[in-house]
Amino acid sequence: MNMDYPNNKRRSRQILIFILKIVIAGILIWSQVQFEEIYALNPESQRARSFPMQMLLAAYTFLIPSIIFSIIRFTFIAIYHARNANRAVRGNFVLGVNRLTAVANSICAIIAMMIFFGINPLEFVTSLTIVAMAIAVTFRDYITNMISGLIIMFSDQLSIGDRIRVGNQQGRIIDITLANIVFQDEEDDMVMVPNNMVFTSTLTNHSAHPSSLFAVKFELPLDIAIEVELLETALRESLQAHPNLEHGEEMELKVVEIGKDYVKYRMDLHAVSNSNKLHRRLENEILKEVLKFEQNATAAKSV
Repeated sequence: MNMDYPNNKRRSRQILIFILKIVIAGILIWSQVQFEEIYALNPESQRARSFPMQMLLAAYTFLIPSIIFSIIRFTFIAIYHARNANRAVRGNFVLGVNRLTAVANSICAIIAMMIFFGINPLEFVTSLTIVAMAIAVTFRDYITNMISGLIIMFSDQLSIGDRIRVGNQQGRIIDITLANIVFQDEEDDMVMVPNNMVFTSTLTNHSAHPSSLFAVKFELPLDIAIEVELLETALRESLQAHPNLEHGEEMELKVVEIGKDYVKYRMDLHAVSNSNKLHRRLENEILKEVLKFEQNATAAKSV
């Protein structure tokens, strides 16, 4: 499956929306010039706007800034891609620019709605200063989450695709919003972590520094775990000719923890690349070998 397909589809949709905004703005400007009498002042009050003029100003308030924001966004993203064409990037800058553009467009849309209903935005904000302060206090957590989200997006701390651990949960990030970090855990459940947790609690990013080194962890029943040397030998034999592993590196099976009826192990290996997808595939293959060893050992003990 081509992983660039969703990005290309999103980019095409953004370009289509941008062109549509320009076309609508052009039609409105043309109509204002051609049908000037429709947008004349209200005959009942020479100082009041007519309803068509009010609608036109509301449309301009949203469309013109939105077109400018889109041009700035396309320009920044193009410059960013040009400057980083020859090196791997984590993509947070593009995500941050898109989120900021969405916030700016939302603000313009709210102001346009006020103008449409005949409300002066400046007077409205001034008259609701105390209410705005109360709203800011009420939505303080969301505001701080949004600021934290923007900091994350414009930094290299976390990125979509990273494997993270938060408390007892771990998984792969699938989205970073202005409120949450969304990741998919090992049970394929969607977990949402508030952005503030990145700065207020312990969060481990296993993908922050891509490396060819990866670890495979598993546990075995205590009676089978006694055969650890046999397991290590079996794993070495099954992996010694694997085309995706560096064979010059030592493979060592380590005992991590001994419980009442189980033993936990860890095996460190070096892959031919730092691809997380490759690491997961190799981990699955090794775990299958461990499962095969466990089944054989259990069958041998039952004879």
